[in-house]
Amino acid sequence: MKSIALNFDRIVLNGPVFITDHGRPAYVLLTFDEYKRITGKRTKIADLLAMSGIEDIEFEIPQFRDVAQPEDFF
Repeated sequence: MKSIALNFDRIVLNGPVFITDHGRPAYVLLTFDEYKRITGKRTKIADLLAMSGIEDIEFEIPQFRDVAQPEDFF
């Protein structure tokens, strides 16, 4: 197991490694530090909604027709 980890260290030091499944990208192998850098800043929905140009995006909320009904167990 140690030799596998050493090989991964050498590989990912040059950047992320893309792993394919039948020729299509399926996974990415990267260092934990790089993962933390990418995911470290959490975006809040309020920040996304405050972006300039957001008013030009068409957004339609689907109407749900299935309404739950109370069950009569007695």
